[in-house]
Amino acid sequence: MDTNELKFLLKLLGCSDYRSSYGASVFNSFKGKDKICHSLGQQEIIDYTREIATVKILPAGQGLLKLDTKEIPITEKERRVLEKISKSGKISPGKITSPKASERNEILKTLTERGLIESEEKIKKTGEIWLTKRGTEYLRDDYVPKGTANISLDLLNNYLRFMRKTLRSYSEAVSSPITPVEPSVKKATNITDEEILETIRKLDRELGNDNYLPIFHLRQKLQPPLTRDELDKALYRLQASDQIELSTLQEASIYTPEQVDAGIAQNIGGSLFFISVN
Repeated sequence: MDTNELKFLLKLLGCSDYRSSYGASVFNSFKGKDKICHSLGQQEIIDYTREIATVKILPAGQGLLKLDTKEIPITEKERRVLEKISKSGKISPGKITSPKASERNEILKTLTERGLIESEEKIKKTGEIWLTKRGTEYLRDDYVPKGTANISLDLLNNYLRFMRKTLRSYSEAVSSPITPVEPSVKKATNITDEEILETIRKLDRELGNDNYLPIFHLRQKLQPPLTRDELDKALYRLQASDQIELSTLQEASIYTPEQVDAGIAQNIGGSLFFISVN
């Protein structure tokens, strides 16, 4: 980890829950922010919201388009998107104007998984960056600073606060016996389904998810006071009343294991992971 990466990471430690929007002013002084995030992301110290930067058609996709329309094993919308990519070479998703963004992105993921197109990802500038579980463990247990660097006391303070908090939590988890915890479910009943729906809309606007909000963002906002089961049941009610749609995760590799686990497991198929407001 070089000095710029270290300073960037120490800035992130000063953010609430070690999470921040990518465009937060606290990071304005860093040049090459994309490169720093990419490097720390490769080391699994941080993670960030991703989006597709460009796509290009693969030979399998070209071959599929040569088949008779009735023989093509994809939907009509998927075929139109594939044709657009075929005519454009390498293209950014924004230049594919139909269908709407959330549906288009899902189609691009599906075509990528089927090996029909190749996609390159980039950091989503309206998304978030956060410290991973691996990053927490690395800073707490493994990181050994070497050499000299000009580090401000404010950044040092962020690191000391982080160490005190994580070591305290770690010590308590190791030394404390497991005891039954009295549930505090009653206070959760104050949150109505309409308030949950408004929270979904607000988070989607703030994060710029194009009406395709990953469930883990909602869990971070509402758990607690809601329990996981209460939130799951509320989402099912909103879906049953046709106020939202829940869709499955197709490409798990762009999310952390903790984020994937935040989905609603299904007996058949993948977990319900995305929320779209009707």
